[in-house]
Amino acid sequence: MTRKRVHLAAHFPGVNNTTVWTDPRSGSQIDFASFVHLARTAERGKLDFLFLAEGLRLRELKGRVHDLDVVGRPESLTVLSALAAVTDRLGLAGTVNTTFNEPYELARRLSTLDHLSDGRAAWNVVTTSDAFTGENFRRGGYLDRADRYERAAEFVRLSRELWDSWRPDAVAADRETGTFVRPGAIGDVGHRGAHFSVEGRFTLPRSPQGHPVVIQAGDSDEGREFAAAHADVIFTPHGRLEDGRRFYADVKRRLARYGREPHQLKIMPGVTFALGDTDEEAAENAAAIRRQQVGPRTAIAFLEQVWGRDMSAYDPEGPLPDIEPDPAEGVSQGRVPIKDRAAVAAKWRALAGEKGLSIRELVIEVTGRQTFVGTPGSVARQIDEHVQADAADGFILVPHLTPGGLDEFVDRVVPLLRERGVFRTDYTGATLRDHLELT
Repeated sequence: MTRKRVHLAAHFPGVNNTTVWTDPRSGSQIDFASFVHLARTAERGKLDFLFLAEGLRLRELKGRVHDLDVVGRPESLTVLSALAAVTDRLGLAGTVNTTFNEPYELARRLSTLDHLSDGRAAWNVVTTSDAFTGENFRRGGYLDRADRYERAAEFVRLSRELWDSWRPDAVAADRETGTFVRPGAIGDVGHRGAHFSVEGRFTLPRSPQGHPVVIQAGDSDEGREFAAAHADVIFTPHGRLEDGRRFYADVKRRLARYGREPHQLKIMPGVTFALGDTDEEAAENAAAIRRQQVGPRTAIAFLEQVWGRDMSAYDPEGPLPDIEPDPAEGVSQGRVPIKDRAAVAAKWRALAGEKGLSIRELVIEVTGRQTFVGTPGSVARQIDEHVQADAADGFILVPHLTPGGLDEFVDRVVPLLRERGVFRTDYTGATLRDHLELT
């Protein structure tokens, strides 16, 4: 039986507590040199694409900018356009919100990136109903979950109408007559929907991929259905084998109702890794990274998000508080809200009691992020096994260091995946769709 090819991409670290900023090797998440370093490392490893997250407002804790987050988040498509000039084959994926953008303007920016990069652009489609984020925009945060996905689906459909409005042969090459666009090659776009009304013409010919690759990040039922209908890649949190297999089977079976085949949607969980010369050393490295990621203040910040109240008086190395969570809105702004704080607190108490964990130890336990831990050979084997077992089509790697956190993986794990015959030795196509085998 033919073995499945492993797809790999890299997430640029720089927000949340995944990134370890106390390490002396840690650099800037804004300096362009950091983006260049990670992108060139990913391209040296022949990874499919580089993935950038997005944030439209700085998160707050207790009414102040959350200083355990990283302050400063550059706009994704601007960074990726610059990276197009210093890379040759690596795909360039940016997260852009459909709630607070307009289809014509964003379709134009994405098409421009696809032209500038010779067909390497990707769009990670996200939504938000967060009124806190919406305060930065005229419309505010007025969309509930159902409306968010309805708007997003129409947004993607309209973007594709715009990208398709130029015929593939629209641009002529007759420089003697000065005719560069064939008559009738540019169609009018007439769209009237629940969220958008557009009457006009797009300004760019079809880009090298036709459509930039569409990525979707979400785990809700609405998110899974949206991905089955519209996405080329889905970015998921299900990096563990059994969870991954259930998610994989569920999303792939949804494709048929939209006339799509399983290979037309790649499932790529976000994962972390910790390496060592022995499995024991790797486990020690993983534990050290987790303690750096969840320092005392970070542990209390997580506690406050669940309890919904100021917990700064509690010792992070001490036991959980005996008070109940506040059912009101809480002290954190800009994060996904916790729907049932009492239920989460009860689970935390049960786990802490069972294992005798302090606040900090508990937070480390419940927010554990290392998916693959071991020697390079062990990690290569684990990745291969997940893909062959239909738990994923590949993975988006999330290093814990900016910008050098991917170097060791590319140098030590990627060659072993090649030896197993499941990862490319070189790019065989020019576009991101080629890399992802979507053509």
